[in-house]
Amino acid sequence: MERLSKQKLVLVGLTLFSMFFGAGNLIFPPYLGASAGTNTWIAMAGFAVTAIGFPVLGVVAVAKSGGLDKLAGHVHPRFAFIFTLLIYLSIGPCLAIPRTASTSFEMAVVPFLKEGSSGALTQFLYSAVFFTIAFVVSLKPDKLTDRLGKIMTPCLLALIVVIFAGSVVHPAGPYGIPSKSYGSNPFVKGFLEGYLTMDTIAALNFGIIISLNVQAMGIKQETSVVKETIHAGFIAGGVLLMVYSALAHVGAVTGGALGLGENGAQTLNQAVRFLYGNGGLVMLAAIFFIACLNTCIGLISCCSRYFCTIVPKVGYRSWALLFALVSLVISNIGLNRILEVSVPVLNAIYPVAIVLILLSFGFPDGRKWKAAYVFCISLTGIVSVLLSLEQAGLSFLNPGLSMLPLYDMGLGWIGPAIVGLLAGVLAGFSGYGNRS
Repeated sequence: MERLSKQKLVLVGLTLFSMFFGAGNLIFPPYLGASAGTNTWIAMAGFAVTAIGFPVLGVVAVAKSGGLDKLAGHVHPRFAFIFTLLIYLSIGPCLAIPRTASTSFEMAVVPFLKEGSSGALTQFLYSAVFFTIAFVVSLKPDKLTDRLGKIMTPCLLALIVVIFAGSVVHPAGPYGIPSKSYGSNPFVKGFLEGYLTMDTIAALNFGIIISLNVQAMGIKQETSVVKETIHAGFIAGGVLLMVYSALAHVGAVTGGALGLGENGAQTLNQAVRFLYGNGGLVMLAAIFFIACLNTCIGLISCCSRYFCTIVPKVGYRSWALLFALVSLVISNIGLNRILEVSVPVLNAIYPVAIVLILLSFGFPDGRKWKAAYVFCISLTGIVSVLLSLEQAGLSFLNPGLSMLPLYDMGLGWIGPAIVGLLAGVLAGFSGYGNRS
């Protein structure tokens, strides 16, 4: 069986890490640390499940299934199309890609603007340059390992290590008192915060690009490509765990001494100012720019490849250009507005992605256990959408939804998912899957 050398496998793993590690990955762990205080590591355990565990499992599930469309097709071909389309739009031009530019602008440019300067014009010009670079690099998706894994990711990790080392040698203070949201159930709160990284739904798509890079390194056998993609997923997960833990610690010592900022970006800003003064702002600007650019390139690449399969006449380059232009426009509405929209959308999609991944391991034979997929995904999806609509302001849904188990923890979809699974398994034993 064909195998990558250890050095090449590490490079592919670092490439996948760099595609995962973007805007949300930078701002959520430090804010978690600042908010959770002495409960940081309990909250981090929950965060790691949805921000590391499920993304790695997602890469494995898609690699073993032969693609997201085939995995989701265990439910129904129409569901596979709609769900896959929603996933790509969410991690693509509607939310995640614009967030990479708006977040990096907040951290790489805003701190250096002079009073009275036109922030709107500056943001537009910055976004134009940012998306131009991302578009050009994404034109050759099979070369991302050379451009991200070998060059940009090591630089990014080195800068993060410098900040973490500074917070260890010269901490701003001890961990603070947990905020109200992290005081009673820090694990569950961390679990829910992991949604916001968007990595579980991104993982369902990044496998395509990673497989291309594995093939570009000389691996041709399909089974070998799948195995090396899975190995790269575990390497990326290990690096994510180390980096998230470091950033959570930085946030915890910063929040305890300097107070809780408005978001994770401000928490990191406070940390580097305390540790390295104005030089720290330059360092932080470089971290955000590299991390967000890496993720933007990966997202444009995988989204463009997917939409080529839907409308092949348009072509990869044209799709990449379109996504860059649309994201340029949306990114200029501001980081906080993008985050406000992201939360209800992700709360609707994320549970379905989690359940689909778990089903792929518990019931790998999609034909035999079709009923389990249909019933479980249907109930999970319906309840998740209703919960998201309630969160968006439709309060009349509250009386019915509040009766769900684990509703108060924000996990009201778990009960319906279990009911759907049990009903599906029973239907499967009765021959439902064989008749469909």
